[in-house]
Amino acid sequence: MTRLLVVHHTPSPTLHELLGAVLEGAGTDEIDGDVEVVSRPALTAGAADALACDGIVLGTPANIGTMSGALKHFFDQVYYPCLDQTAGRPFGLYVHGGSDTAGAVRDVLKITGALGWEQAAEVCEVTGAVAAADREAAWELGATVALRALEKTSG
Repeated sequence: MTRLLVVHHTPSPTLHELLGAVLEGAGTDEIDGDVEVVSRPALTAGAADALACDGIVLGTPANIGTMSGALKHFFDQVYYPCLDQTAGRPFGLYVHGGSDTAGAVRDVLKITGALGWEQAAEVCEVTGAVAAADREAAWELGATVALRALEKTSG
């Protein structure tokens, strides 16, 4: 069975809404195959989780121009154990900010690039309140990364 890991820092109702949409998309019946979706808060996810998955979705607020400390903690925990073991893993990213997400996106993409993870979908960047288009983009992100992970394990 293909395993999709969703690592998130969800301190606000807005991020909770985006996480829900990502999980719905990742678990949709429209994907023809078995994908187990595992959701872990960034402060408790670790190397064992990252090593045991076939794809990863990352979610973070944009805090003071960068990713949350919780997501940075996740990367600190997994970087060396996963450096050679997870190259080529498909991943996706969603970020919420009050007015700007650029720094958070830049920093996450820098780390995932160093890990050799492959971006499977456009980053879902949301500022302010979540609109219907944002929920749809988050749903698509979850579904796309789940499908990419399934394709990698099946083919």
